[in-house]
Formats: sequence, structure tokens, C-alpha cells
Amino acid sequence: MLRPLLAIVHLLALGIGLGAVWARARALGERPFDRGSLRRVFAADGWWGLAAVLWIGTGLWRLLAGTEKATSYYLANEVFLAKMGFLAAILLLELWPALTLLRWRRRATRSGASWSPDSSSAARLRVISYLEAVIVVAIVCAAVLMARGYGARTPQ
Repeated sequence: MLRPLLAIVHLLALGIGLGAVWARARALGERPFDRGSLRRVFAADGWWGLAAVLWIGTGLWRLLAGTEKATSYYLANEVFLAKMGFLAAILLLELWPALTLLRWRRRATRSGASWSPDSSSAARLRVISYLEAVIVVAIVCAAVLMARGYGARTPQ
């Protein structure tokens, strides 16, 4: 039962993450950007974070424990390596939004209803969030290709 459970959680995390990062982008684009928008941004960002923990946690477990295939299979698969490149791109892109939203959360907690974030930052965070959503779709496409045997290196 472990194999299907890990696969189910892994796939659900992708769905949760895609929805969350898209919702975060939409909330960041609301005008006027107010306390309600900020609450929606923080809620979506929380779901995005949970999805990342589930997604990366189950992915590492599946990779390192060999629950599906041996680790060597994945590391020799070009599509898997592309998938990991997409994940690395998301992680790098997420550095600034994660730190920015953490600062916003602290400031909103301290200042209450009187504080509103800079809307130019919100616009940049929105673009990054949409870009991350596109990369999640690319990861799903790579996963589909891998499941059908693409990317496996054949001996010469």
C-alpha cells in the first residue's frame, strides 16, 4: 500500500500546488489591494507551501527508497533530470516571494489594518507566481512522458 499512497499524495500535492500558486497570483492582482486581498494571498501561499512540503517529501521518498524504480533509473532518465531542473527553477524563483511574503506577514501582524504592501512588489510577485504555475504544468508533462518510458537512456 505504500507505493500507491506515496504516488497519490505526490499527485495531489501537484494539484494543490498548481491551484494555490494560481490563486496567489490572482489575489496579488486584485485592485484595490486591501486586507482581504492580503488574507487571500497568505492563505494561497500557505497552501503552496504545504503542497511543496508534500510534493518534495513524497518525491524524495519515492526516489531514494526505490518504491517505484531504482534510484539509478531516475538519475539516468533525461526527462527526470529535466523535471528536476524545472523544480530547481521553481525553488529559485520562489526565494524572493517567500521572503517577501514572510516580511509582509510579520508587518501585517504588527501593524494591523493600517498597513498595505507596495503594489509594485505585488505585481512582480504575481508574475513570478504565474510563471511558477506554468513550470508546474511543465513538470506534469515531464511526469507523463516519464511514465510512458521517455527519457530512459539506452546502452549504446
